[in-house]
Amino acid sequence: MSGSDSTGGSAESGIGDGAGAGLGEDVGVLPQQARAIADGYAVDGAALDLGALLWDGACLPAAQIRLPLAMLNRHGLVAGATGTGKTKTLQLIAEQLSANGVPVFLADIKGDVSGIAAPGVPGGKVAERAGQVGQQWEAKGFPCEFYALGGIGPGIPLRATVTDFGPVLLSKVLQLNRTQEQSLGLIFHYADAKGLELVDLKDLRAVVAFLVSDTGKPELKGIGGLSTATAGVILRSLTAFEQQGASDFFGEPEFETAEFLRQAPDGRGLVSVLELAAVQDKPELFSTFLMWLLADLFHDLPEVGDLERPKLVFFFDEAHLLFNGASKAFLDSITQTVRLIRSKGVGIFFVTQTPRDVPGDVLAQLGNRVQHALRAFTPDDAKALRATVKTFPNSSYDLEELLTGLGIGEAVITVLSERGAPTPVAATRLRSPQSLMGPLGAAELDAAVKGSPLYGSYAQPVDRESAYEKLTAEHEAEQRAVAEAAGRPAKEPAKRSGRPEDDASLVEQVVGSGVFRSLARSVGTQLGREISRSLFGTARRRR
Repeated sequence: MSGSDSTGGSAESGIGDGAGAGLGEDVGVLPQQARAIADGYAVDGAALDLGALLWDGACLPAAQIRLPLAMLNRHGLVAGATGTGKTKTLQLIAEQLSANGVPVFLADIKGDVSGIAAPGVPGGKVAERAGQVGQQWEAKGFPCEFYALGGIGPGIPLRATVTDFGPVLLSKVLQLNRTQEQSLGLIFHYADAKGLELVDLKDLRAVVAFLVSDTGKPELKGIGGLSTATAGVILRSLTAFEQQGASDFFGEPEFETAEFLRQAPDGRGLVSVLELAAVQDKPELFSTFLMWLLADLFHDLPEVGDLERPKLVFFFDEAHLLFNGASKAFLDSITQTVRLIRSKGVGIFFVTQTPRDVPGDVLAQLGNRVQHALRAFTPDDAKALRATVKTFPNSSYDLEELLTGLGIGEAVITVLSERGAPTPVAATRLRSPQSLMGPLGAAELDAAVKGSPLYGSYAQPVDRESAYEKLTAEHEAEQRAVAEAAGRPAKEPAKRSGRPEDDASLVEQVVGSGVFRSLARSVGTQLGREISRSLFGTARRRR
């Protein structure tokens, strides 16, 4: 596709604002050291324009700092203290990716990224910044889809089935220890093999309760068993999880992550914005759900090697939440995902406060770095600052001094050049986004959501027959048979609401019920199949 980049220049030529190959017309007047830095950002192909070089207290629009489009799948990090401009940097990069036909995924934690769908507002500050960095600013909005976890908040609902979410990710949100995580994996293995589909959380509770009943215990004996104490912990964690409103996130219709890879009719990449403001008090959940989205993409996408432009760039905001308290298995899976998803055409940018928030094995794979200002008010801050400086290549700058003195919308940048080598460290004054730097109005957001062609496919939840319904139906059938044999009237089948409080007697229902052994065998014969699981224990879908 021949698209326009955010500067109004040709996206294919890689030239914008009259600057050739990353250097402006007045490149000859640059100081020698500044020119050496600028030479490192010379680009022949399509590239994103990030801003202009800062050197010796001056902003040099002749020296443009650029990120080659082909290097976006080499991943990146956007870091900096609160209020230093990270969100606007995401917006700036997302706009230019969209203009070049590359779909983008953004998590909107605070609810202020939705403005990317609307043209920006011109003003004195925008004009001043554009003049400083050599930007031909023009107000533009970009094609967007808005999503919400489980439909909580404005957006097309995103849901996952428990089966596809998998035991490793679910253990993270339930805050289970290593032993409990292994036991949960055993439960998933059993359900997969027996065809007991875990669509929502009540399905999982039903299977756990069965497996610790007198009838269910032998089912797992040959492969390790499940202790009553561990099952009790899992059941209590599930109950607490549901009481926090988590039931909305699991179920059907399950979201197809391929929807993130679409382009608008005009060829621009769609910007998928996940609105998380309504669930920002559930950080463990939304950060782990973001990882599920990545894992699902990883499973489904074919190997493509290096492309001229990525298939998708995925911005993982508040990345520290993903790594906090993570098990070794979880961290190993993240590292493997980041390492391998590049060859499937997906780039990942982690967004957090300091590079120390990201494990070293993951950080080593992030070739593109945009580091906003850091503060050094405390000894811990000073330690974090020194650690950040050590993660950068050798530089002509005094980085400790520079990183504490950067203004809002300024950053220290190093990226991968077109030949894959790190560029020189460059202090940069960043360009202004062309879209609205603030939230979209509530009415406009609602209209955008309900006007989406996806809304009809995902808006209404579906509760089909799965593990809970199968187990409950068989138990009720047994109760009726026993009552009829004793000459007593059978109880009417209980009306199912699916709410946790209505299912409180489930453990009592399954314990001692002889029907479940035959049920498991019949289900295993008719429907049983071992689900193929990969990274994070997530399931490969059968489409």
